[in-house]
This record gives sequence, C-alpha cells and structure tokens, in this order.
Amino acid sequence: MSIDSPAAPTRPAAPTRPAPSTGAPAPKAREAASPRRGEAGTAFVICGALGKEVKDIVDRRGWDVDIYGVSALLHLYPSRILDELREKLHALRPRYERLVVVYGDCGTTGRLEPLLEEVGAIRVPGPHCYEMLAGAELFERTSEERPGTFFLTDWLVRNFERAVVRGLGLDRHPELMPMLFGNYEAVLYLRQVPNPLLADKAAQIAAYLGLPLEINDVGLGELESRLADLVEASDGLPIPPTRQGAHSAPSRPPLAAGRPADLVEA
Repeated sequence: MSIDSPAAPTRPAAPTRPAPSTGAPAPKAREAASPRRGEAGTAFVICGALGKEVKDIVDRRGWDVDIYGVSALLHLYPSRILDELREKLHALRPRYERLVVVYGDCGTTGRLEPLLEEVGAIRVPGPHCYEMLAGAELFERTSEERPGTFFLTDWLVRNFERAVVRGLGLDRHPELMPMLFGNYEAVLYLRQVPNPLLADKAAQIAAYLGLPLEINDVGLGELESRLADLVEASDGLPIPPTRQGAHSAPSRPPLAAGRPADLVEA
C-alpha cells in the first residue's frame, strides 16, 4: 500500500549506443522502471473516522491501494463532505482506474450517489459507519428495539471531546444538552478493539450524557467483508467515465497534500 501521491511520469532516457563487441555475451539490458501503480490502480477515499480500521484491513490483506482521507469532523457540516469529496474524486479520477469511497450517506441526504456516478466511483454499502461496524442485523435490531440509542465507536470515544462537546458547542452552551440528547435512552459502544482505557472513557461519556452504557465487541463488523467484495470481486468495479462513453470530467489541479494518511484520524 502506498501512502504517497503518485509521481508524474518521467521522460524516457535517451537511447544509448551499443558497446563494441568483445566476444563475450552482452549483458542484458535493465528493464525500464514501471510507472507507479497509482496511475492505473485503486484509490480509497475514506472518512477519517474509519481511517485506522481501513488501513489495518488494507495492510493485513495486502491490497495494492492508496488511501486518501477526509476529515471526520466534516460530519458537523454535511454539505462540506460533498465539497471535499468532489474535489478529491475529480483530482484522483485521471490517475486511478478505480475509485472506492468509504462513506455512508452521512447526512448528505442522497446527494452522494449522483456525485459517484459523475466521477465513475463506487462506495462501500451502508448508511453510515455505525451500521457498517455493527452489521446490518445488529444495527436493525437495536434500532427497532431501542431507537433512542447513541452509538459510540473507537474513534468517537477517542474524539468525543472535540467532535461532540466542543464540536456542538456544549462546552460553551451546556443548556443545549436536553435539546440534543434528551431523547436518547442508552449508549451502545460498538467496540473495535478491547482497550480498558477506551472502556473507561466510554463510561465517562455515558455518565456525562446521563445514560446507561452497553459495550458490544463487534470488531470490524461487516466493514471488511463489504470492502473485500468491492476490491477482490472480478467484476462490478467502476469503469472510468471515458470508457463508458461519457464525457471526461474537466482536468483539475492535483491534490495539494497527496499523502493519504494525513487525515485518517481527523
């Protein structure tokens, strides 16, 4: 897995004159360096809240993909998720054969799918990361039996203070608590990796919200299998728009950062 942006193709070296014959077999010429895989490979564009988990899956399975992150804090401003994804996907489209977006609908109210069609990308199935990590059956059962459930993941436990308390302004306006959390009945921590420190922090979050806590060790839920279906399937992967007969998207400047791991925890 590469975490650097693909380099621009280099100009081929000028041909050299053959060496004069000495009677000995001529050494084999070295093959020209292959272009970097990013020019025709697969790129993941992922929500930072799943960054650690996606990177672990990619490393463990040995997938040859590049990972580009989008800050998870944009969930506070869902329209900006679309803006950020549009910029990244258009910039990456000329460089990659396949673009896989690891996002749910995440408050974009159905506007993500037209963007994916526009650039010839696909996304992992699921409405949001809670359902991906819980798995469809557990999430549906919980939603039906206890609709007022506030979900936590490892990422949200680690980032609750900045993403929820400060992100929603509760540090400045604690009077908003009843309006934002008054209808919740319980906290369900969808735990990826058992960690006593995170368990203690989850208990503190539940106490802050005044709700009972339940911990369910779901691991990666269905996230890994859904990603594997997209990456390892022999068909069903998107064809670049030019091969579908569609007009190519206008060329855009390359991404300024270009290092996929930059935002995986943001």
